[in-house]
Amino acid sequence: MKTPAIILAAAGILAAGAYLSYSASAQMAASQGATFNAANETSIPEGFREWVFIGAPLTPNGLNGGAAGFPEFHHVYIEPGAYAEFKKTGVFPEGTTIVKELVLLHEGQHEDGSRDEPSGRGFFADSFAGIDMMVKDTKRFADTNGWGFFNFGHHAPPYADKAAAAPNESCAFCHTANATHDMVFTKFYPILGRK
Repeated sequence: MKTPAIILAAAGILAAGAYLSYSASAQMAASQGATFNAANETSIPEGFREWVFIGAPLTPNGLNGGAAGFPEFHHVYIEPGAYAEFKKTGVFPEGTTIVKELVLLHEGQHEDGSRDEPSGRGFFADSFAGIDMMVKDTKRFADTNGWGFFNFGHHAPPYADKAAAAPNESCAFCHTANATHDMVFTKFYPILGRK
């Protein structure tokens, strides 16, 4: 009598595990990138900090004559579905959404802006300071090489609720001239596997 009960219990556990695995997969598949309103504006996607984290470039003021264009860490995330497709094909699919959150450094103790911490001398993240986003839509953004670029403010949260695409001279021109793969600086993100 006990053996069938044990088998039924084991089957139940396996079924529950399969359901949870399916549920997690379905949730990842349902994660959403940018959406647009009638005015062609978009908002910051909910939960973007739970997307695939691809890297954190840093160009601190202390190494750029005190005037770096982006003196913060750039915490960069890509929507999971787009990441999966890129890893499979090497192509960023339509709708790919990449969010860059700017993160200020802890105050430096040395001339180059670095500081001493238990792990050693270096640069350490402190507080959120802005959001930029890029979205691939080759029809909507044909004039900027198939990608739209958005700025939700370079300041502490809360960020702007919505944003329109920035003009070419704000972001796209630099990506067009310098990005390493389809408007993305893939050479800074080894997880993408592209130079």
